[in-house]
Amino acid sequence: MRDYAVEFERRVEFIRAQLAASRCTGIVFGNSGGKDSALVGILCKAACENTLGLIMPCASRRNYGLDRDDGMEVAEKFNIETRVVDLTPVREAELAALEGVTELTDMAVANIAPRLRMTTLYAVAHAENRLVAGTGNASEAYVGYFTKWGDGAHDFNPIADLSVGEIYEFLEYLDAPRSIIEKAPSAGLFEGQTDEKEMGITYAAIDAYMAGRPVSEHDRGIIERMHRASEHKRRGIARYGE
Repeated sequence: MRDYAVEFERRVEFIRAQLAASRCTGIVFGNSGGKDSALVGILCKAACENTLGLIMPCASRRNYGLDRDDGMEVAEKFNIETRVVDLTPVREAELAALEGVTELTDMAVANIAPRLRMTTLYAVAHAENRLVAGTGNASEAYVGYFTKWGDGAHDFNPIADLSVGEIYEFLEYLDAPRSIIEKAPSAGLFEGQTDEKEMGITYAAIDAYMAGRPVSEHDRGIIERMHRASEHKRRGIARYGE
């Protein structure tokens, strides 16, 4: 197990270094009410008093209930400034604008929400001289379980090297609310969605595979297929002449 007291101090210093290099005076992050955003919010608040969490419900009923409540619980416990931006009308306007332009697939529709959240975070960041903090973990990155130019877009990420299991250990160390630690991980992209159900595999299996521990052939097949299919998400932009 990592020494999370040491990890905390190192990550706080990392965040402060990003701020100093950028000459920004604050941080903004998406407060989804989940494990990753909770840890990022706690770390950023420790590094910078001027940390803002945006709760951005978008269409899913869960966004307006459970996720919002859990996000507020973390914010209140760790004294993180919070604002709410309702993106459902924006999503509806985007869908209306695309009528007659193309036939959207279910996943194309689902990925509109994280990209609208990214746009919102950067609008606030630009207006208030803030950096956008990323909230993705290493397990999600390995299998590509994130939205390109959505939650995959940020200025820095203080938890990018942590597996899902390590995220939970870190939150336990920080005494985060049980509502965050015990809830099933979900991007809230559509009603009834959970990460593991959508992927068809558990985070525990992904973490085991990444650590070189044995996993079933079934799980190995899913992980390796997802990793190959999502390689484009982990590469930089191809630029002619470079």
